[in-house]
Amino acid sequence: MIRIMLVDDHRLVRAGLRRVLQETADMEVIAEASSGEESLELVRNQAPDVVLMDINMPGIGGLEATRRMIQRNAAIKVIVVSMHLEEPYPSRMLAAGAAGYISKDSAAEEVVAAIRRVHGGGHYVAADVAGNLAASLVKGPSGASPFDQLSQRETQVMLMVTKGYSTQEISDRLHLSPKTVSTYRYRLFEKLNVSNDVELTRMAMRYGLLEDKVEPSAP
Repeated sequence: MIRIMLVDDHRLVRAGLRRVLQETADMEVIAEASSGEESLELVRNQAPDVVLMDINMPGIGGLEATRRMIQRNAAIKVIVVSMHLEEPYPSRMLAAGAAGYISKDSAAEEVVAAIRRVHGGGHYVAADVAGNLAASLVKGPSGASPFDQLSQRETQVMLMVTKGYSTQEISDRLHLSPKTVSTYRYRLFEKLNVSNDVELTRMAMRYGLLEDKVEPSAP
């Protein structure tokens, strides 16, 4: 049996994946987590073969959770299951150690195929994700996103800022002091050559990093 852990902060998403996997004879869901921190705690005791990992979650999120998980146990296979199919998400998750990347809209057959592929030692990247990766490589340095220069933590803070989270909310969710969050915020402004949250959000929209079109008020 392939032992699987589901990591997603949406209960309905986990329920849908569990339903698919329960109908597959050679797979079993042994654990579920709703945050990156919880997944790291569970993985120590449950020892899953494959982890289906979301990206945007409370706390450290899927990127940092994947990096730490693989550092602790390189035998674990992580498959990203996300609505974010555009760059820089796929390349960053794969660089962190993920062995697969599929969409939350994937058919049940593709989910099962991805799990079997990575469990067998291979990699699985959905066709539309692979297309985005290929386009990014073809563009080369001249087409690189300015967000590529950000660290993992800076990217986390940037995404939360552009979604309208306050400094205190970011502090609570990422377990950082408000002062540290403010430092990250102004480091972002400097690296990306923007002067406030509105300009940062507009830039994120231009490069396809936001799902919605709601801009925060200027500070």
